Amino acid sequence: MSLLRISSFAKCLSRRNVFEKCAFRASFRGRCQLCVSVKNGGVRRILESYLHIPRRNISSVIPKSDDTKKRILEQSQLLDVLEARIQQLQSDIIVDVQHANVQFVKVPSYGRGTSSGKAPKGFSNEKTDIPKSGQTVGKGASKSQPSRWMEKLTQEKKNKQKKQQHLQQETRTGVKEKPPSKSKGSKSNLMASGTTHKTISTAAKKNRSGMKLSDEIRAAVSSAATATAVTAGKASVPKKLSKQKKKDSKNKDVGEEATKQTSTDSQAGMEELAEVEELEYRLNQQVSHWTSSSAPEPLQGNEGSSCGDIQLSIRSYLEACVFSGDIERAQRFLLSQHRVMSRRKLLNTGIYNIMMRVWAKKGTLNQIGRIFILLEEAGLKPNLGSYCAALECMGRSPNCSPKVISRCLNQMEEDGLSVDDLFSRCVFRQDERDMLLKAVHTVRPDYQPRLNLHTSQCSSSLVQDYYTQREHHTYPKLDFTQEELQERFKHQLCVEQACTVTIDSVEAVKPVTENMSKMRELLAEQRIQWQKILLQALRESKMILANTNTKDYRLNLYPYLCLLEDREYVDIMIQSVSNMPPSGESLKILAGHLGNRVYTKYSVQQKHQNQTVEKLESIYNAYTALLAKNTEVNNILPREQWYKLEMEQSSGPTLQGGETSWPFIVTLELGTYLVDIMVKNLKINSDILNPANDRKVIPILYHMYTFRSNRQVGFIKPHPILTQMQQEAMETKLTFDSYVMPMLCPPVPWTAVKFGAYLLTPAKLMRTVDGANQHEQLLEKCQDLHAVFDSLNQLGNCAWKVNKPLLDIIISIFNDRGSDKLDIPPPMSEAPKIPHFNPQDPTYTASEKAHMKRQVLNAKKKCGEMHSLRMDALYKLSIANHMRDEIFWFPHNMDFRGRTYPCPPYFNHLGSDVTRAMLVFAEGKPLGPKGLDWLKIHLVNLTGLKKRSSLQGRLEYANSIMEDILDSADNPLNGKKWWMNADEPWQTLACCIEIANAVRSPDPSKFISHFPVHQDGSCNGLQHYAALGRDVIGATSVNLTPCDVPQDVYSVVAQQVEELRARDAQNGLKIAQVLEGFISRKVVKQTVMTVVYGVTRYGGRLQIEKRLKEIDEFPKEHVWDASHYLVRLVFSGLKEMFTGTREIQDWLTESARLISKSGHTVEWVTPLGLPIIQPYHRTRSQVLKSSMQYINLQISHDTKERPDTVKQKNAFPPNFIHSLDSTHMMLTSLFCYSAGLTFVSVHDCFWTHAVTVDTMNKVCREQFVTLHSQPILQELSNFLLRKYCTSIPTEAKSKKYQEYRRLMLLLAKVPQTGDFDLQRVKESTYFFS
Repeated sequence: MSLLRISSFAKCLSRRNVFEKCAFRASFRGRCQLCVSVKNGGVRRILESYLHIPRRNISSVIPKSDDTKKRILEQSQLLDVLEARIQQLQSDIIVDVQHANVQFVKVPSYGRGTSSGKAPKGFSNEKTDIPKSGQTVGKGASKSQPSRWMEKLTQEKKNKQKKQQHLQQETRTGVKEKPPSKSKGSKSNLMASGTTHKTISTAAKKNRSGMKLSDEIRAAVSSAATATAVTAGKASVPKKLSKQKKKDSKNKDVGEEATKQTSTDSQAGMEELAEVEELEYRLNQQVSHWTSSSAPEPLQGNEGSSCGDIQLSIRSYLEACVFSGDIERAQRFLLSQHRVMSRRKLLNTGIYNIMMRVWAKKGTLNQIGRIFILLEEAGLKPNLGSYCAALECMGRSPNCSPKVISRCLNQMEEDGLSVDDLFSRCVFRQDERDMLLKAVHTVRPDYQPRLNLHTSQCSSSLVQDYYTQREHHTYPKLDFTQEELQERFKHQLCVEQACTVTIDSVEAVKPVTENMSKMRELLAEQRIQWQKILLQALRESKMILANTNTKDYRLNLYPYLCLLEDREYVDIMIQSVSNMPPSGESLKILAGHLGNRVYTKYSVQQKHQNQTVEKLESIYNAYTALLAKNTEVNNILPREQWYKLEMEQSSGPTLQGGETSWPFIVTLELGTYLVDIMVKNLKINSDILNPANDRKVIPILYHMYTFRSNRQVGFIKPHPILTQMQQEAMETKLTFDSYVMPMLCPPVPWTAVKFGAYLLTPAKLMRTVDGANQHEQLLEKCQDLHAVFDSLNQLGNCAWKVNKPLLDIIISIFNDRGSDKLDIPPPMSEAPKIPHFNPQDPTYTASEKAHMKRQVLNAKKKCGEMHSLRMDALYKLSIANHMRDEIFWFPHNMDFRGRTYPCPPYFNHLGSDVTRAMLVFAEGKPLGPKGLDWLKIHLVNLTGLKKRSSLQGRLEYANSIMEDILDSADNPLNGKKWWMNADEPWQTLACCIEIANAVRSPDPSKFISHFPVHQDGSCNGLQHYAALGRDVIGATSVNLTPCDVPQDVYSVVAQQVEELRARDAQNGLKIAQVLEGFISRKVVKQTVMTVVYGVTRYGGRLQIEKRLKEIDEFPKEHVWDASHYLVRLVFSGLKEMFTGTREIQDWLTESARLISKSGHTVEWVTPLGLPIIQPYHRTRSQVLKSSMQYINLQISHDTKERPDTVKQKNAFPPNFIHSLDSTHMMLTSLFCYSAGLTFVSVHDCFWTHAVTVDTMNKVCREQFVTLHSQPILQELSNFLLRKYCTSIPTEAKSKKYQEYRRLMLLLAKVPQTGDFDLQRVKESTYFFS
């Protein structure tokens, strides 16, 4: 015991200098928690006198006493206990490990001190004295012998030996022990705090790696059972019983009650134990599968992630300094961060490597040597990037000794890194790779880097045959020669290098009035002045920033303001003024847009500086051979071809990776800085429109505050003079960011998480909220995303063109007065006039003032909405008009659930009816024998008529209205206008024109059609639920079974609701009587459709309320009661119809609730191998302190915060179903591509040529059956079990263990399935129709 004490205190004294520098931040590893508390108390007493540190008012384990002997006696007793404890623990694990150390756990509240306001979890803020000899811990303090502690330890050891004999698991029980029960009077029991958190380091590691999950489960359950037995043996009263005892202590025998309760608990525990053992058997059967490469990583804490944003900010800052040539600033900053221990901890090897790269370019080997020393001082190891920079520097130094290179290579190999790793895993810029190879050749002249080609094998069984059996695949070609595609690449490259595109507005066709011409001249003159003013203001502010005497370690914006030419910043600011809406823009949104535009330009210029553009052009020119029509056919996929070409042209810079994305806070701060310059410096004369006014110089932008959802929000609003000038000028030019436009050449195929889509413009594979990076981290860990990449590439390779006849009709209506019926927004001249009144006018009463204020607010709201809709339509139509003679492509990415989207935001096929109608396939195909029939059926589908009719019935109906169809095509605006009454009027008109052209052609079967025909899933979410649960009734309701006519679940629910309403009306219910004649398919459709996606009764009521308000005849005073009544009937009806669906939904919801309650976010993997994580965390506030205002950011995706349980559980069922429908779509796209089809999708609506509809339908059904033939729910259960149920709590009776066991049992109970035969889907005509 004395040796232990001496060594412990001697070690502390020998390291006092470290304590002086680090303020007691030493990490006591390798010791148990109890020892830390004692040690810290001792160290504190010794060091306080030496360092003259004042005492802190904190909780302490050692009682404050001046009696030195008493204190030493107490410490001696504790160390006696500790020594005995160590001996016992070592004897427990002697079978496994010969030398096991007890791991010390750092206790923040002891030694260093924490805020007394909040103790760490599991500890009390109250002082807890160590019991003196003859005392127990607690209020009672009854007399006992000093040897009681030892007896207790001995008893615990015997109990553990009994468990070992019972389970025959001698090697497992050293970690799990029952902690002594707490006494009444003490919130923090000494032994509990000493033993609850103990871990045995070596044994624990052995447990984690060597123990099967099933053994851990059995050990944990047996621990709970043993604890129950011990409790029963001591006749302890359970918690509930002790409450009952207080009430009835006079009348009931507590002993008998306790015996009965214990017996009941034991019986329940045995039943649960049996259930868990059965689960353990099943898990044990699959343990070999779980330990395969596809097994998820065990759960880890959030350590390290807390400094992720800070590290990203440091990287961004250093790279900005280096890019702008300010090497001295970058070096000073790195050294200032390294010099202070607290800041040094935030650095990683990658940050030091940034400066290594700089010195490598200069050939300064001694500077690289210094950074290696800094790495060693920081306790970091050099990585591949470090050695790559060092060797590159040696390759640039003509006088570098081969011995130095050999030593570097030997050291690298000692660190477990190979030369091949350098060439396969490092990101190169400019000639770095060549210099590296030159250095290696100096000592190994025959070395050649190995080409590490990605295997195309996909681990998912769904697509294994797709990649291995390609003999029958016929991948489609584009209708372009290789030379044409190469020319298109050059045009697209020019667009992206400029970063912006200026196009003609469709309003330019309007005749130019004298006032319009005058306003355009005024605006042009003002912009020239504003550019000069902004340029001067920017340069002055940069000079001030550059000369500001701030500390070197402080991040400032100066490097970010040096990335571009000054004029480029000014152009970005002027563009934002032109695009600002009259109602103004939130400062946060405006600043975000400005910062993102700077980052995009910076990224493009980085690629120029790194010389990647030349290599990109070389590879793309070779890649076009795969797509062009005048080259040989082969069975290689775009992703594979691109990667192959990259490997063949491996010299020079790397195309993939290398760019550091900016943290959102940096983007926002930079944008706010630019907005501040604009607000302070952009002025205009007040008499510019009316010379009669007094001339004053006034700002054109105002910084003000408004309220949004009870939150005060900073707002930037243009002056009414500027708004009036812009509206009256009706300028003919619009400027967009280049990524807004469709691409003029096929997109770069996705080959990695950070590479694909545009040529130069940065694009995300998975779109997320600004600042959320958990999705990207998950994707980068995943090595098997081939099928996902290939599906996105197939969707992006579909070529499009504009339907010019339809575009011209839409533009004519747009430039006239618009049309609410046809969804063409009217011009602002049609907006309501905002009433003006003087609130100070005494002639108005209070109620009149309130009424006038409401009128003003409503008018302003209406004007804002009209402007927003009008500008959205203007952008779409102007882009379409700009592309009217072009062939173009939409690169695709996806959301975090795997649902795919085109990257260009305004003009794409996921848009409204107007946008979809303007788009057709660039490639045309003959209609064939059945193509015309499919066009006619598609037309009837677009009208919304005949939803309950068979396909033959719809075809007959189309033939019967052929006269209306032809009239619509010939006289869309002056004829019968039949098309205007359709659900989708513009797509209906486009289809009418296509049918008219086909029937008037000499041979309709040979008519070349570019028109996309849609096949839509029948309530697709419910289809997936019915297939998961093999629910016969549900499957029939959503057309999974063959039927003569389509089953319309919406009509069935509406009919069911009507029957219930009629019954209630007969019983005299007033609201049921009011609703007579108003319940229709349309009223209930949205609610039925979204129930499957997690809509609540509240949300469903709002949906029904909206539908009822659209019915002019329905009495508005009854809308509230009617919507409440109907939503109840709809939910009841669905619950009866889809029992299997409800069970699965409830299981998913409860699983997510328990997972998030345990402190983890819900995560899963789709059947195609796409990892998904729900980014819902508790919201925290982060304040950005800018010169304009404090911006309060509400961040709900921070992984350091606990999960938002409500959002996690409510979102899991719909997100899981969305991930399944995206998987079905991706499978369909892959197999359609291999069959040579043109295929695109709008989630659960699939598009192809009329001639290939039958083939697409066959593929769609086959892939749905293949997908749901997988044990999807069972695989989900297995994944969640091994993800969340492998780290078992050490306390068998703890609340955490009970939650863990409840979660484990729930996840294992996969909902039972019905008897529906999935193969019947293949024969179902109306599954997708």
